[in-house]
Amino acid sequence: MTAPIALSCGDPAGIGPEIAAKAWSDLRDTCPFFYIGDVAHLPSDTPVARISNPSEVADVCASALPVLQLDFPAPNVPGQPDPVNAPYVIDAIEQGVTLVQSGAASALCTAPIHKKALIDGAGFAYPGHTEFLAALADRKRVVMMLASDQLRVVPATIHIPLSQVPSALTPDLLRETISITAEGLRRQFGIAHPRIAIAGLNPHAGEGGKMGREELDWIAPLIEGLPTDTYTVTGPHPADTLFHAAARTHYDAAIAMYHDQALIPIKTLDFDRGVNVTLGLTFIRTSPDHGTALDIAGKGIATPTSLIEALKLAQRMAQSS
Repeated sequence: MTAPIALSCGDPAGIGPEIAAKAWSDLRDTCPFFYIGDVAHLPSDTPVARISNPSEVADVCASALPVLQLDFPAPNVPGQPDPVNAPYVIDAIEQGVTLVQSGAASALCTAPIHKKALIDGAGFAYPGHTEFLAALADRKRVVMMLASDQLRVVPATIHIPLSQVPSALTPDLLRETISITAEGLRRQFGIAHPRIAIAGLNPHAGEGGKMGREELDWIAPLIEGLPTDTYTVTGPHPADTLFHAAARTHYDAAIAMYHDQALIPIKTLDFDRGVNVTLGLTFIRTSPDHGTALDIAGKGIATPTSLIEALKLAQRMAQSS
């Protein structure tokens, strides 16, 4: 039997606690998971069962949300992150990683964090979840994939200004992104021989050098020089024709050159069901593709769809690994 999934609480002032409770209500009979956080932060009408070990999840998850209790120092005030809670938010993530690495949990799903509160309250030294998890796993390079039933897409460069993309996008970076993506598709998605499509950097993939030369000068030669025995890479393809329905049947994942080139198509195709997956770690990690949503926290209107999809995908990945 696959071990349960660990769900770290994220910032309790955001929508994390309420969507965790809603996700449990939807998944309790099909996708066992447990919440790492403070019972006091969950909606008051949530059935909960405090556990001391993930092995207890199977016995209680059908009737109550299993909770690995952390006693946070400050109460949950929806919409108002308290830096005092920051070390405990970090501890929830670290405990989740430890449990996955030990095999007690099969995967880690992370609810959204509030970076400023972590910086103010704990001197958090990382740009976000992904970089922190990479450090905990002792990995220098990991890859962000956005995944849904309709599309898997990886941005080679992420949170940098568009003007910096051409210089940040190096042959080594693209080659490593392709390699990590292919390995993740094989190992965690169960695809024996992954097909990966590469988007061009420039409009029309440079149109023979008329709209930029990166494709001619190094992107196409790099693709042609890749091994073909364990995965197949095609491109560079014009990005404006890479994401329609017929094109998506020809690849298992697409690699885009910059943030919006990747995120616009998946958010257009499947806004509520997109899942953030970190490839290249030593364990499975998924996350809903949204933030803390402080403006609606505590109002009972937050949709748990992306978190539900993140938990379900983590379960499928664990079963494929």
